[in-house]
Amino acid sequence: MKLTLEGIKDREPWEKAGIVLPGYDVEEVSEKAKREPQWVHFGIGNIFRIFIGGIADGLLEDGAMDRGITCVETFDYDVVDKIYKPYDNLGLSVILHGDGTREYKVLGSLAEAVKAQSSDPAQWNRLKEIFTSSSLQLVSFTITEKGYALQKADGTWFPFVEADIENGPDKAAGAMAVLTAMLYERYKAGRYPLALVSMDNCSQNGAKLHESVLTLTEEWKKKGYVDAGFADYVSDEKTVAFPWTMIDKITPRPSEQIADDLEKLGVEDMQPVITGKKTYIAPFVNAEKPQYLVIEDSFPNGRPALEKGFGVYMADRKTVNRSERMKVTVCLNPVHSATGPLGVVLGYDLFAHMLNTDPDMMKMARMVAYDEGLPVVPDPGILSPQEFVDELFNDRFPNEYLGDTNLRLAVDVSQMVGIRFGETIKAYVEKYGDASRLTAIPLGIAGWLRYMLAVDDEGKKYELAPDPMNEELQEQLKDIVVGKPETFTDQLKPILSNERIFFTDIYKTGLGEKIETMFREMIAGPGAVKATVHKYVGGRQK
Repeated sequence: MKLTLEGIKDREPWEKAGIVLPGYDVEEVSEKAKREPQWVHFGIGNIFRIFIGGIADGLLEDGAMDRGITCVETFDYDVVDKIYKPYDNLGLSVILHGDGTREYKVLGSLAEAVKAQSSDPAQWNRLKEIFTSSSLQLVSFTITEKGYALQKADGTWFPFVEADIENGPDKAAGAMAVLTAMLYERYKAGRYPLALVSMDNCSQNGAKLHESVLTLTEEWKKKGYVDAGFADYVSDEKTVAFPWTMIDKITPRPSEQIADDLEKLGVEDMQPVITGKKTYIAPFVNAEKPQYLVIEDSFPNGRPALEKGFGVYMADRKTVNRSERMKVTVCLNPVHSATGPLGVVLGYDLFAHMLNTDPDMMKMARMVAYDEGLPVVPDPGILSPQEFVDELFNDRFPNEYLGDTNLRLAVDVSQMVGIRFGETIKAYVEKYGDASRLTAIPLGIAGWLRYMLAVDDEGKKYELAPDPMNEELQEQLKDIVVGKPETFTDQLKPILSNERIFFTDIYKTGLGEKIETMFREMIAGPGAVKATVHKYVGGRQK
């Protein structure tokens, strides 16, 4: 059984294996998308394929949509060559339930895969064709929070952004420059309206996307690459809208065990690959069942019937913002960022296993969400914060079949701590005058900085997860030696006071010295991290 258009024509072996095939004509919906694109997506990795691609697949099954999604890759072109083309753009969704059962479904909603590569004329021209089509209604994004970043922590341009500004639209390389270049093509073709929908896991994601597009537009305008009319076009949300969203679905990296199991069922060539840019990806995607996507309903050129998708809620901006704040700043992501890096230091591979077997880490996780987060979270109305947290701790976090690793949760933490911790810290300052009554969140920040030393609680070295600030942070911490607390002086001050990282000066919130104390205790020697966590959370009942 091959995961190809030809391979799924013989339905019987797939059905015998318990794998559900598309109930719609995959080739037909793909061709329609190529002729009249409606929905384009940037960033075509795991979360996109199983979540966004899964929603589109459901809409196609129900007859609520009549064409697939155009998939655009802006960063890792190997994904197109190794995961899309060999499998005729088909994907295999594997839903992992907490009782060990699985749901298998072939997704046929991914119509075509395009490389956003200005140095490849054929791909670049195809992208222009797509963006100048009047049928195009929305462009969505899962390019991670750092995909929108144009500047380093010190306020200077990233080198690739500087190159994009200098080189102009025709030689765009970064995701934001590619997008802005394509918007310019659309503007010249007829000022067609469009919605640009960030579905990335960050606060006010639509505003971040809007700011990046406007910034590049202004820089290009200064250099004469675009005209003033284009700046007006992207500034008018009645023409080019930037809806805010909240997205939630835990999607670990593909499991080798699942690859083996699929091959035992008869599906060929399921093994994960590691691309040249270190993307770990497979022809299938494994994830949990629960999912939430709250979208601001602002689409100037119309939209598919998204509200009919599984886990999709259409709302106004205020409701989206509250939903996102509930999840990203209180209920889910702060738990991951507070405990994931610590879990790496403590030697736990799997997040769920850590919570299920280490009472202190479970208490710490619960403190972050229940004790410190829920008291300051606004209720979005469409989702109950209490029920959301209960589902996390009763069903989602304990699911060891997900195989989610602490190392994955440590990816790009420097880009996330401002949102995931800073908002709650600021809420405490506003409510109580300072944030000194917090314990688990500062413990998580201290744990992240201890993780940055790349030495575990037994004194063994490990490799850090990818993060754009790894080099900078390690340089600042390089003189600190685990087992020699006297080597720790004031190295944390430039980090904790950096408002570009935390969106606030941590010392002004009353937490700077507290975090320093916790960090000092964590570097005392072997077992110090475990002892420090126990000291601050062990006596608490939750």
